Amino acid sequence: MGQADEARPIVGVHHAAFRCRDAEQTIWFYRDVLGLADPSGITLEEVPGTGADDPYMHLFFKMKNGEFIAFFDAPGSAREDSFARKDSFDVHWAFEVEGEEDLIAMRDRIRAHGVSAHGPIDHGFVRSIYMYDPNGLQIELTYRLADHDRILDKEEKEFPATLARWTERTRAIKEQKFGSEAIDQRARSAPSAA
Repeated sequence: MGQADEARPIVGVHHAAFRCRDAEQTIWFYRDVLGLADPSGITLEEVPGTGADDPYMHLFFKMKNGEFIAFFDAPGSAREDSFARKDSFDVHWAFEVEGEEDLIAMRDRIRAHGVSAHGPIDHGFVRSIYMYDPNGLQIELTYRLADHDRILDKEEKEFPATLARWTERTRAIKEQKFGSEAIDQRARSAPSAA
């Protein structure tokens, strides 16, 4: 296997970035409501890599583990539908808290700021509360239950069979909706035998 084919370890998430409607409103939610530290940010006049004229502010909120959630305030290219509430299956961000006491305290804090938060919901391996930020992004706060690792380890061992059953069950639906070309990219990217 050549060096280009060798996967290097991914050590974590540096940041996930989302569009925001307004930097100040986003800072209010993530700093004042959720309690993240003051953000850092930069303002740029054009999009790096493309040179597109689209002035924007890029915000970074650092979490205790060193990872970030980031936002782009780019009013020139924003559309109102960019901020419609996203279905949680499409995109959501899950922050982790220490335990039940922290989860309930955060739910109460969020509600005290006038933000609707529901839960906790027991998922069997985590318990979570949910709310939406001002940009339509669903936010989850969650903590790991005592059986978290055991459950995920068991699911990992069973996953090849689970995936095979799921693919058999859903392949025809996906081909009808999206076409086989859209779901067969992995076949086109397979390395050729040398």
